Amino acid sequence: MTTSAAARLLDQNPADPTRTVPLPLREQAEVRDRWLSQRLLELLPGLMDRAGIDLWAVLGREYNEDPVLRTLLPANWLSARRRTVLLFHRSDDGVTAAAVSRYPVGQFLSAWEPDEAPGLSAEESQWAALRRFVDQAAPRTIGVDVSPLFAHADGLSHTEHGLLMAALGPHADRVVSAEALAVGWLEVRLPEEIAALHAMNRLVHQVIDEAYSPAVITVGQTTALDVAWWIRQRFADLGVDGWFQPTVGLQRAGAPLADERGTVLPGVPYDAVISPGDLVHCDVGLASLGLTTDTQRNGYVLPPGEAAAPAGLSAALAVGNRMQDLTTAALRPGRTGDEVLAAARAAAAEAGIDGDVYSHPVGVHGHGAGPAIGMWDQQDGVPGAGSAPVHLDTVYALELCVRMPVAEWNGQLVRMALEQGIALTADGVEYLDDRQTELILIPSS
Repeated sequence: MTTSAAARLLDQNPADPTRTVPLPLREQAEVRDRWLSQRLLELLPGLMDRAGIDLWAVLGREYNEDPVLRTLLPANWLSARRRTVLLFHRSDDGVTAAAVSRYPVGQFLSAWEPDEAPGLSAEESQWAALRRFVDQAAPRTIGVDVSPLFAHADGLSHTEHGLLMAALGPHADRVVSAEALAVGWLEVRLPEEIAALHAMNRLVHQVIDEAYSPAVITVGQTTALDVAWWIRQRFADLGVDGWFQPTVGLQRAGAPLADERGTVLPGVPYDAVISPGDLVHCDVGLASLGLTTDTQRNGYVLPPGEAAAPAGLSAALAVGNRMQDLTTAALRPGRTGDEVLAAARAAAAEAGIDGDVYSHPVGVHGHGAGPAIGMWDQQDGVPGAGSAPVHLDTVYALELCVRMPVAEWNGQLVRMALEQGIALTADGVEYLDDRQTELILIPSS
């Protein structure tokens, strides 16, 4: 994507909900704070009711933040400050959001003044203020972020847990895991956030298109590793971050797939020079506005004189698209991740497709909170995370692969791996900026 193309994104109608990447930092902060207000008002009451939690305590210390805490802070807070305690009380009137913090926390109701208790240290006064809030709220259940299944929901440190339980006194026996609430908060997306993810996926696709072009690749000179670093640098130049190091891999005739740890991987080194006839695959993800993407796309390097990819490679991509269809058909609210996986794999087996499914939620985190739909090395179900249910208004990285012999490569097995953002709403499954249905053609000269 050129600088002028990035500028055109910014020149869109400001009323367009997809005008979200790339944005200047100040505008990003305004968008994120607006989303936080909407989420607290529109989503949190229902999520607390679903989890059966009356009061949610989210706390952490500077540079040791609960992953959930970071999603609740104002956009201009890049970390917690000293000890930051956020309390959410569910009542008939909605949710009261209060901060027991040394500094004001955005729109949160301040529930503590450090000098309000003469004779107590600041730490003692803070815990006393938390206890007073809980006394007044009189919750039946108090949710805290401890979870054996999801790291995202296990952010309450050992020290903070001990101090919190001591401060709660007689209320300590009401403490329960807030796993379901924390996962729901991280998992469910506003319509505006889904619109932003459309734009973010579009930007990723544009960057990949440019990476798979003579502007970046000089066939016979450029390595796959060169392209991976170019993608990461391009994201930085455009004002977005990568949440993991991009990877670019090659498959080619005469270099069969290698068997490693029970799976098949490309047999060409990652630092190999890109050659005519190569199948080029990338795996990239960007982060912006507190959200992430996860994308894989495939290209074919045209040998001199050729104008199309071998029919066998195009057929493999078409089978990959079919595997996507079977997986999205199985993605139904109420099913667990393992049930979606089993249904998709059964349908693939009936269709004679050799493939694996390892899809996952994506949103605040690239490998997000919510139901795991397989892992590359766990195709019979994922203990723990695979038992989580599918909910509406969530976003997934539809990640999978198929394996097929390619006649033009003397029957050599090719692994066609695809990954595409999708949103699951009441209207069904929606591809975020559409999926790849044709190989990107890369000229040799």
